[in-house]
Amino acid sequence: MIIVANWKAYVSDAAQAKKLVAFAKRLASTTKIKLVLAPSAPHAALLALGNRSKVAFAAQDISPATDGASTGESTAQTYARAGVTYAIIGHSERRAQGETDADITEKVRRALAQGLIPIVCVGERERDASAEYLAFIRAELAAVLTPLSHKERLGLIVAYEPIWAIGKSAVEAISGNDLAEMVLYIRKVLGEYLPHKAPAHVPVLYGGSVEPGNVRELAAASRVDGFLVGRASVDPVSFAGLVKALRA
Repeated sequence: MIIVANWKAYVSDAAQAKKLVAFAKRLASTTKIKLVLAPSAPHAALLALGNRSKVAFAAQDISPATDGASTGESTAQTYARAGVTYAIIGHSERRAQGETDADITEKVRRALAQGLIPIVCVGERERDASAEYLAFIRAELAAVLTPLSHKERLGLIVAYEPIWAIGKSAVEAISGNDLAEMVLYIRKVLGEYLPHKAPAHVPVLYGGSVEPGNVRELAAASRVDGFLVGRASVDPVSFAGLVKALRA
């Protein structure tokens, strides 16, 4: 089980960031759940360098560039040399700013080339009665998977993040049954690009209004491999509640 804590821009103070990391390290020592923290770029460099704890670090995004004249960009190589081991790619908030499937594919390849594990986000804006949203998810996955080699495909993590479920209460979020169906569908699509039992080795995470009150039910009903958590991950009480609920 994996919990990826996407801090987004909620944490601006370095002292607060260090306290959250220390708290996560204490949590990690009491559980087998893999904890991955995704701070802002400046904090990622500050916190990940020389890290030898059970807690891992992720970039919230990476540049499609490699080096050179790319002002303001943070490359996969920069993150990798700073001790970061994962990269969130294709998050809905980045897609909303105009990031294309081609951009995402290029970022995935940059991440893999530097030994980072890409956490590729996919998710529909809304659900329709005719289930056209499934074709949308398939297209997002295909755009990334098609140009990759077999080995590269096995190096991915897929995070299902339905946009309509973000920022809701647990009651309004996705049901365990609906999530189970989507996890099965994602694995079916993965199976078109990976032979035999290989799709089972690609972790599938869920993100969207995950709380201590619904996380255990979602995990049990869907057999999802973990969760991508936003705002709740910067609240020590909520974050500890998530971990406790999953290990219960």
